[in-house]
Amino acid sequence: MKFNRLHPWCVDYKKAVQIQDTLRDLLILKKTTGKICTIAGADVSYDKHSDRFFAGVVVFTFGKQLEKIEESTAVGKAGFPYIPGLLSFREAPILLKAFKKLRNNPDVILFDGQGIAHPRYFGLASHMGLILDTPSIGCAKSRLVGEYRCVKNIAGEYSKLFYKNKVVGAVLRTKANTNPIFVSPGHKADLPFAIRIALKTCRGYRIPEPIRHAHLLVNKVRRKLAIHVPAAPVNEQYN
Repeated sequence: MKFNRLHPWCVDYKKAVQIQDTLRDLLILKKTTGKICTIAGADVSYDKHSDRFFAGVVVFTFGKQLEKIEESTAVGKAGFPYIPGLLSFREAPILLKAFKKLRNNPDVILFDGQGIAHPRYFGLASHMGLILDTPSIGCAKSRLVGEYRCVKNIAGEYSKLFYKNKVVGAVLRTKANTNPIFVSPGHKADLPFAIRIALKTCRGYRIPEPIRHAHLLVNKVRRKLAIHVPAAPVNEQYN
C-alpha cells in the first residue's frame, strides 16, 4: 500500500503542532466512497518494559460476513514521546510500516484513536487517513475532548460529541451494558457514515471487529517477539 510523504517525523513539539494546524485544512469531512468492498482495522501495542512497540493492520471483506483476507505487522521503537494530542507522531511511523506491507488497499480504515475529536481537530485517524488518502474513522475507547449527554443503554444509540460548540463525533453505544466508544470522522468521512460503519462492523463486542482483531494481532506479536527481535527506530525509515 502506497502513501503520501507529507512531512518529516523527527520534529519537536512546536513543529508537530504546526504540522497538525497546516494539514487540518486538507481534510475532507464528507463521505467520498462508493461501494465498500474491504475494510481494515489498525492498532498499536507497547512493551511496558522498553520503548519497543508493535503495529498491526487486519483487512476484511465488508458485508454481512466479515471475512479476514490479510494481516500485516511491524515492530519498531518509539521515536517521539507520549504527549496527549500528538499521538500520531508517536504511532503513525510504525503503522505506516505495517500498511506498506499490505497487498490490498482497504476502502475504509478504522483506527483505535481519534479523528477530528481532538484539540486541533486532527487526531490519529485524520492524520493517517490523509497520508494514506483513504477514508478513515476514529474509534476510541476514551474521550479526548468534548462534552455529551448520557447515552441510552441500547445498542445503536448515541449522543453527539461537542467541542467548542462544534460537533466532532458521537458517543456510540455498540453493545448494551458496556461503555460506549467515541467515534469521529478522520478523513473522507462524515459523522453519519462513521457511525454506520462502526455499527456494521461490530459483532457482539464493544469494539468493531477490524480494530478488535488488530488489537489481538499486535498483542500476540508483542508476546512472541518482545524479547527476541531487535527493532530499529522507525522514524529513521520514514522521514
